[in-house]
Amino acid sequence: MTEEEKKFINLINEHQGLVHKVCFMYEQDPDARNDLFQEIVLQLWKSFPTFRGEAKITTWMYRIALNTAISGYRRQTRHIKTEDLQEIHFNISEHSGDEQEDDFQKLQSAILQLSEIERAMIMMALEEIPYEEIAETIGITQNNVRVRMNRVREKLRKIMSKEPWS
Repeated sequence: MTEEEKKFINLINEHQGLVHKVCFMYEQDPDARNDLFQEIVLQLWKSFPTFRGEAKITTWMYRIALNTAISGYRRQTRHIKTEDLQEIHFNISEHSGDEQEDDFQKLQSAILQLSEIERAMIMMALEEIPYEEIAETIGITQNNVRVRMNRVREKLRKIMSKEPWS
């Protein structure tokens, strides 16, 4: 094993939670999530030799992970999907006794209604990533991040207030 391979494996082991969070936001099916994880790791490996250290390693990883996930998500949305609504209802109400889990399910459902970019921004904000790093990852200004985050928060409030969660 080369030194570069060892560095990459250590990087993935240290920051795999970041990749898992991106996968969780863009894929609901566990098998598809695993496939996305592998695809992101592959893209990270392909890009690893070009990482120059100008940005934080996590910013670089988020950018590649989000680009990979969003590209895959866009390809999928071109196909018609059907889901059994009874199964979805059952899965949501199955945790009704656990209020914290129920709140998490509500938030997750609301986040899934956001656009790909909005999802990426809120995911990073929930991870308490500074606006400066979010701006660099997504490729917009910090001011634009602030404006968009305010809009996303308001959108989430509206979605969550309209949803019949009982």
